Amino acid sequence: MPLVPTDPRWLGIALADLDAVHADHLHCERKAAQSALSLIRSYPEHADLVAAMARLAHDETKHVIQVSQLMARREQPAAFDFGDDYAAALRDHIRKPEPLRLLDRLLVFAVIEGRSAERLGLLAGALDDPKSRELYASLASAEVRHRDVFLSLARGVAADSWRERAAELAAIEATILANRSITPRIH
Repeated sequence: MPLVPTDPRWLGIALADLDAVHADHLHCERKAAQSALSLIRSYPEHADLVAAMARLAHDETKHVIQVSQLMARREQPAAFDFGDDYAAALRDHIRKPEPLRLLDRLLVFAVIEGRSAERLGLLAGALDDPKSRELYASLASAEVRHRDVFLSLARGVAADSWRERAAELAAIEATILANRSITPRIH
């Protein structure tokens, strides 16, 4: 599921306001943990999904701590979460009837994780502080793993149609990005 590359202007905008990026990133990690737990609540009969999402929620919670520690090193207080119109716009395309709903939720989360991985990797390659660079490189790798977990689960739900739907959602994501202003946020 290839995504369109982030607009090259994003990195400069993000580097110019790292406080905003970190504040947003903290909330992104929290919401990723909550999303994993919501899948467990919604689909407890899927043992493979429950195990994978429990591990993923644990990872994402650990990332909340890591980003919080980065912010503390920078003497940056946490900020209010103003929501994520990007993720909301993607969720608007989740179909309602099951099992299509499960498939779409998995694929939307895969798209979000893929975008996070790309942008965290861009930051890792551009930051001056070695500790921050190392953290963001590690987080980018983790997001790639998480994307792949979601894709593997999607394949298990709809072996014959998951790729086509993943491509549709990637195209929808490209349109969402094209119609948004570039901000110092992870998404």
